[in-house]
Amino acid sequence: MKLLHIDSSILGGNSVSRQLTQRIAAQWRATHPGTVVDYLDLAADAPSHLSADSLGFRAPAGTEFSDLQRRENEVSEKLVSQFLAADVVVVGAPLYNFSIPSQLKAWIDRVAQVGRTFKYTDKGPVGLAGGKTVIVASTRGGVYSTSDAGNAMEHQESYLKTVFGFLGVTDVRFVRAEGVAMGDAARAQAIATAEAEILALNSVAANQPQVTVAA
Repeated sequence: MKLLHIDSSILGGNSVSRQLTQRIAAQWRATHPGTVVDYLDLAADAPSHLSADSLGFRAPAGTEFSDLQRRENEVSEKLVSQFLAADVVVVGAPLYNFSIPSQLKAWIDRVAQVGRTFKYTDKGPVGLAGGKTVIVASTRGGVYSTSDAGNAMEHQESYLKTVFGFLGVTDVRFVRAEGVAMGDAARAQAIATAEAEILALNSVAANQPQVTVAA
């Protein structure tokens, strides 16, 4: 089994999402001996944002590329191959300005490749990256999940459910810690709640913090 561990927080050792992804990966390895882990730190080594030089995976066969375009498309190929090879993907996704970090969006843009992770048909798009589990460590400075106004403002979990569903992943689970910027007590309680969810990740299905999304 292969596990792809992705962090995107820019806060280093002060990051709650990094703390949670580390524990999720450790918990998974403890209950799935022999799991091989690949690690991506997108804050330290993010792919560049999409440009005309990095769109080679959408170019017709036989297209001539410059040296820069070849290097950019090698990055895309490495990332999409790594994602497709993973059985489990653990993603640290803090809420930045109501959405995800731009570094994480840059990674998504590289792995969302037509013909590799999805395709278009006469009945609409079909995801090609199914059969894997995605576990998202969702962290938020404020509290968004308990009100309609808060749910309307967040484009973090809603976006990730949509994009992984579009790629064919139907097993998307969220471990959430919110209110982490609302004082020491709120932060401690949020982390404790998230850690309890992590311990339940591999229990019976009824107790798993799982969100199933449409393919």
